[in-house]
Amino acid sequence: MSDIKNKNKKFVPKTPQKPNFQLYLIIAAVAVLLGLTYLQNKNSVVDITQKRFEDMYMAGDISKVTMVKNMERVDVTLKSSALETDKYKTELESSSTFFNPAGPHYSFQVASVDKFATDFDTLKEQVPPADRIELSVATEENWGSYFSSFGFLILLFVLFWFMMRRMAGPSGPGGQIFNVGKSKAQLFDAENKVKITFDNVAGLDEAKEEVQEIVEFLKNPGKFTKLGGKIPKGALLVGPPGTGKTLLAKAVAGEAEVPFFTLSGSDFVEMFVGVGAARVRDLFKQAKEKAPCIIFIDEIDAIGRSRGKGQMPGSNDERENTLNSLLVEMDGFGTDTGVIVVAATNRPDVLDSALLRPGRFDRQISIDKPDINGREAIFKVHLKPIKTADDVDPKKCAAQTPGFAGAEIANVCNEAALIAARRNKNAVDMQDFQDAVDRVIGGLEKKNKIISPEEKKIVAFHEAGHAVAGWFLEHADPLVKVSIVPRGVAALGYAQYLPKEQFLYQTEQLMDEMCMTLGGRAAEEIIFKKISTGALSDLERVTKLAYSIVSVYGMNDKIGNVSFYDSKSDGYKMTKPYSETTAEVIDEEVRKLIQSAYDRTKELLTHRIKELEILAKELLEKEILFQADLERLIGKRPFDKETTYQAFTNKKDDPKVPDLISSEGEDENPESSDPLVDPIPEPNSDNRII
Repeated sequence: MSDIKNKNKKFVPKTPQKPNFQLYLIIAAVAVLLGLTYLQNKNSVVDITQKRFEDMYMAGDISKVTMVKNMERVDVTLKSSALETDKYKTELESSSTFFNPAGPHYSFQVASVDKFATDFDTLKEQVPPADRIELSVATEENWGSYFSSFGFLILLFVLFWFMMRRMAGPSGPGGQIFNVGKSKAQLFDAENKVKITFDNVAGLDEAKEEVQEIVEFLKNPGKFTKLGGKIPKGALLVGPPGTGKTLLAKAVAGEAEVPFFTLSGSDFVEMFVGVGAARVRDLFKQAKEKAPCIIFIDEIDAIGRSRGKGQMPGSNDERENTLNSLLVEMDGFGTDTGVIVVAATNRPDVLDSALLRPGRFDRQISIDKPDINGREAIFKVHLKPIKTADDVDPKKCAAQTPGFAGAEIANVCNEAALIAARRNKNAVDMQDFQDAVDRVIGGLEKKNKIISPEEKKIVAFHEAGHAVAGWFLEHADPLVKVSIVPRGVAALGYAQYLPKEQFLYQTEQLMDEMCMTLGGRAAEEIIFKKISTGALSDLERVTKLAYSIVSVYGMNDKIGNVSFYDSKSDGYKMTKPYSETTAEVIDEEVRKLIQSAYDRTKELLTHRIKELEILAKELLEKEILFQADLERLIGKRPFDKETTYQAFTNKKDDPKVPDLISSEGEDENPESSDPLVDPIPEPNSDNRII
């Protein structure tokens, strides 16, 4: 049924935006302003000379003569009888832009008003008394000059008024200058309800239970208050990026039948002083008016950082003022019930301790990367809208994506669909998902990358060394998949592992981990009697692990039960907590530890050189091997305990079969490290790239 829906699904064009009448109004006003300026400057009379005026006066064709003193101009109006003659009518209609029968019809400039008055008196004496016309004097407002001088200022004022109206409106761009202290929170209520529910969230059962209790508290508070319980003030969602914190908040908005305000922590920050605190107060004012309700602040570390760190003496930090306002609103004298704050961050270590205390954020909900069962549930959610083939099994997809977060699983499903479409397939099969996993872990496949046979052979023995070492070391993590296909910027191959999910490690387990990591370099030295630069990421990993064993976990006999790790440090220590003599001892013990692990790995691979050559030869032929291929080529592991991958893939949906995954645990964070760029991985990462 879902396939039919997807097939009939079409792109719906966006609704065309309504015409912006305010913009049209301002354009029309500018056009009218320019037109008035033009019309006032454009003379609607015909210019003549003073000599012709005298001839017209002597002929008796003039009915009125007006001298404009301030303009030093004389306007001449003809008699109606004179306008009927062809001499004047043709001239006025052809030469004048706007012909006005009422006059004036002609005009001319004079050099001096007084001199013209004298000349006019002389002219008047030359005609009979009955034909004499008196000279009238007037003054005139020069609107054209005013428009020319002040038109730009008027236009600038109109544009400024228009911009202020736009910025003050609810849909105005930028900071909304007149509403700069208003909250930017988006409100979801009964009218615009979010369609995402808890059914769309998979792999976060414990976190869903916590936030679902908050929603139930708002819907039915009597269930809890009758026993003396109080509504929690806030909940903080903490977890790595891509684990579903924002998605869980959207599900809360979709499930809650109460108003839901959502905004980002950066929405409080502005260039104006006091704006952040004002927006916090306005947000809680709106929330209290609609209580009971929920406020969701995404990336709260933008305003919730610890106060006083990294500040210059005497400086006034706007972020601190915003945080102080938030602290008071969440738990102060003026706080009210019915408003729950849900926040999300992936950096809880930088948050202020006053923000994390009970009474503000009463509960901290940890959202970690999903285990193998959680990944299976997430795959089932993201596979619903995809047309898949019969061989696609969410269980196998989950087993092949150790350490993946929810966002990465969504990316894998999307990449698989794109790859299948690129290959003109009717459905997405398992091969597309495997290629998508390779694409996400190692990057784009470099089909045109020229690799010499010698380099390819080195890569094959390097990855085979990791595989054999992990296969025959009891506490090491056996690989799930190994590939020598060039990918990404500098990745010539990678190995994928499925470690156990455990929290305590013994010395033997850490040593086996180091030996497996050094298996690639040891294999190169045994086979080629030379070493290459391909073991860079392995050496980084081993060095960090060795220093942790010696100086952090207190597992070295010479250093003793001493740890130089400071859990409260922010990472910017200028001095070491030990002397130079101790530093030399630490360095020496680390070298001994790494050397002993390397010697042990070489001894193991020398004893298993036959298996090493078999795996390398198979890798050169097929380029990709899975855990089942290792069992076929070099036999089962010489240990009774099943691997995590085997325990999960062999588990049946039978209630009598015990859940081996939950008893053994599963995986840690993934690592797709580039030997030149990526950071040093943690001890239990599950992907290694040469």
